[in-house]
Amino acid sequence: MNRLLLAGLAPICVVLCYAAVGPAAPPSDAFSARREQMVTESVEGEGIRNPKVLESMRSVARHLFVRNDLRNLAYTDQALDIGFKQTISPPFIVAYMTEVLDPQPTDKVLEIGTGSGYQAAVLSSLVAEVYTIEIVEPLGKRAAALLKQLDYDNVHCRVGDGYAGWDEAAPFDKIIVTCSPENVPQPLVDQLKEGGKMIIPLGERYQQVFHLLEKKDGQLLTKKLLPTLFVPMTGRSEELREQKPDPANPKIVNGDFEDLTDEGLATGWHYQRRSRVLTDFPATGKRYLRMEGTELGRSAHLLQGMGIDGSVVGELDVRMTLKIEGVRPGPDSQDRPGFVIHFYDGKRVPLGNAVIGPWLADETTWHEVGRRIPVPKQAREAIVQVGLNGAMGAMCLDNIRMTPIRRER
Repeated sequence: MNRLLLAGLAPICVVLCYAAVGPAAPPSDAFSARREQMVTESVEGEGIRNPKVLESMRSVARHLFVRNDLRNLAYTDQALDIGFKQTISPPFIVAYMTEVLDPQPTDKVLEIGTGSGYQAAVLSSLVAEVYTIEIVEPLGKRAAALLKQLDYDNVHCRVGDGYAGWDEAAPFDKIIVTCSPENVPQPLVDQLKEGGKMIIPLGERYQQVFHLLEKKDGQLLTKKLLPTLFVPMTGRSEELREQKPDPANPKIVNGDFEDLTDEGLATGWHYQRRSRVLTDFPATGKRYLRMEGTELGRSAHLLQGMGIDGSVVGELDVRMTLKIEGVRPGPDSQDRPGFVIHFYDGKRVPLGNAVIGPWLADETTWHEVGRRIPVPKQAREAIVQVGLNGAMGAMCLDNIRMTPIRRER
């Protein structure tokens, strides 16, 4: 989950490397077994099939691209803080975006980067050249130095305005954008080759969908893919958004699962694991969501982000309709069916969470569950997680809704 780049900022510095393909052989280190497990469970296990992408994910030492104090989490499928309100993307997201672009050995790729250098490293062995742009100068310099140290010599690094692209290196065969504008920046369209592809998350601050764009006759053909969530940007680009969140009135988006992407996924929800939107006998409307867990410890869930102002909102009244059957809890305490809301402060530091559930008894007819959840006064953002999590069994969900209750002064 990566913060957006500021638009309109002139390049601050440029660090260029050399011209050769980066290393492809998996490194032998203390993290080798964890890296293999990450690829097996979180990448290949979640549907990535391109063998070259899988090989690259196995070859890049992700722990070198995260902070030293977080290296024990480097091979978990989650975003990790790298400083300056930036994060390194989860492994699945990196592999997914790479696979969708169908990288070829002769490609020149522009990447609007995360600051870690990890996405560029994954691309390095798959394409001829990678040009990566990052807005935060210390992160850009650090990533460039690390990539050079690790002999990713076909990666070129710049600090500057990602939305302006890299005009002097254009045109590009592929563009990968790991940040989320409301609309596709025109310079990136101009710098994409005819027949080229771009993957970019578009949408509101907390409601984004990956779009695959292909340039044909100067126009962009668009396909909506996975819903996703990238950490909100700051600065002028955020100020210029036409549609902004309302932290004083947080709500669940598409809680009835009526709105779908081109691939049949529920919009507004990201990391949809082991779930399907169905139409037979919904609790309300035309659709509902069913998820199934067939392996203990392997999560089946949905996530949704939102802004929330804890100085205004004192409680959240959360309600939903569900059916559940055959539940068998997983090995860890969190591997139980339920609704969890994770709270964060203005610097995105975790403030704790609240849980509705767990739901362990069979309830094979639609019924409503819910409760009021207290909101920390310091809360400014939240992520909702609902599902079986790591339990086995089946769960059907419909009509999830949230009503904010004003804090008493």
